Amino acid sequence: MKKLTSIILIAMLSITTALAQSKTILFVLSVADTLELNNGKKLRQTGVFLNELYLPYKEISNAGYNVVFATPDGIPATIDNESINDKYWKDMLRVKKEALSFIKENNEFNNPITLKKAIESKKDYIGLVIPGGQGLMIDLAHNKNIPILLKHFAKEKKPTGLICHAPSLILTIPKEENPYIGFKVNSVSPFEEFVIERFIMKGKPKSRKIARRLRKLGLKYKRKFPKSNFAVKDRNLVTSQNPYSGTAFNKLYLEALLEYWESK
Repeated sequence: MKKLTSIILIAMLSITTALAQSKTILFVLSVADTLELNNGKKLRQTGVFLNELYLPYKEISNAGYNVVFATPDGIPATIDNESINDKYWKDMLRVKKEALSFIKENNEFNNPITLKKAIESKKDYIGLVIPGGQGLMIDLAHNKNIPILLKHFAKEKKPTGLICHAPSLILTIPKEENPYIGFKVNSVSPFEEFVIERFIMKGKPKSRKIARRLRKLGLKYKRKFPKSNFAVKDRNLVTSQNPYSGTAFNKLYLEALLEYWESK
């Protein structure tokens, strides 16, 4: 009897583990903390934009999904100091306080796995989210693991969310093997890039003009006015425009997750 009970418990544990894995979303984060401007003549602190990280994390977690964080070398991500400004948290100052506590206290955020490990475990994740921020233009945009992950999630038609600057990572996949050619896509707009460079950073980074480069690659770029709450969903791909687009992104990404479940 004891042996039968043990077998049943082991089976139940296996089922529970499998279910947990099937509801896990991979968040890939940059760890870059310094941005060179004006051909290296000026340095500026950078990192992941806090609300572009925390708002989708909160919504996805509240929907019952697990989240695993990954960075290039398993080092905790840096948060862009600019993103702590209240102007990015209109009517959400309580949530901003939650977010600041989260990055200090959350064990998973502060102990990310490596991108190599994420690739080894890629079958365990049903979705991918990459928050924005200038930091990813420095490290993720040149990391050989990013196109591997993007192509895997595209091939498996798993929901892939790229926020603000993160759609630029589609450019890491050569055109001849890029699964997103012809997709509708959104990202930080040309005018928003101009405003960021002229009035916030007061300098030009090396990697820019994301929208133009996406169009040139063969994607159908869509945008709305600066600071719009805007995102685009095309099949498994969800992209959003700026730090003010959290509500639009979350709605479409959860829709993509639901469609993925219904297709199984």
